[in-house]
Amino acid sequence: MDSSRQRELARHLADLRREGRQQSGLEERLVPPDADTAYRIAQMVEEALGWDVVGWKIAGMKPGLQRQLRISSPIYGRVFAPLIQASPASVEHARQCSPIPEVEYQARLGADLPPRAKLYTVEEVGDAVASLHPGIELAECRFIHDAAFPPMPAIMADGSGSGTIVLGEPIADWRSRDIANQDVVLNCNGASRRRGSAAEAIDHPLVPLAWLANELSRTGIGLKAGQTISTGTLTGMLRPKPGETYVADFGPLGTVSATYA
Repeated sequence: MDSSRQRELARHLADLRREGRQQSGLEERLVPPDADTAYRIAQMVEEALGWDVVGWKIAGMKPGLQRQLRISSPIYGRVFAPLIQASPASVEHARQCSPIPEVEYQARLGADLPPRAKLYTVEEVGDAVASLHPGIELAECRFIHDAAFPPMPAIMADGSGSGTIVLGEPIADWRSRDIANQDVVLNCNGASRRRGSAAEAIDHPLVPLAWLANELSRTGIGLKAGQTISTGTLTGMLRPKPGETYVADFGPLGTVSATYA
């Protein structure tokens, strides 16, 4: 895929995101051939938008979700300003592009994790975390989920489904809590819809964070203090309807809610 087609796709994806539009399918000539090309285009989308990157999202840490997403390794995407909200949050369903609410731990960095030759350890990235929050990612996609849905590299170029992040209050003394085994329940309009834990889905929030730090280091980008990282869904994916309110209950670690108005 030559550079002119990469730029063409980046401009198009930036226009779709800026205008809140979706489309069905993508011309074959514009589908990125691999992950590295997709991520180059995603960086071009950032440049075309001119929006601040205030965080990152991670998806597909384990084989089960990777099979659902048609990928063989985890993926990531940028979270743009002003798409981080405090709980309780509300978004207009009609303006969301194929929305998916996902219960996730959100890590806010207090120190940079810049590119370097040596791999980051889980302990190092943990030291860089200023706060850990219960959260919900309101994922979106610029491509309609229909029979013409394009291959996954096109989705990765679009930010891997990045949308709005809803943050709960910081978890007090999170380093001394059993974060991995805390049961998490996703309720919709008062009814339980999904249940999960970090141990089952991502091992621990610091594991995907370390993966992202090393992946971005490899490509010369790095993570920055103040950014918020959505570390991967604990409860899978489902389709919201207008008028639904989703409450993620992290037990003693807090709750967070988002309404699709």
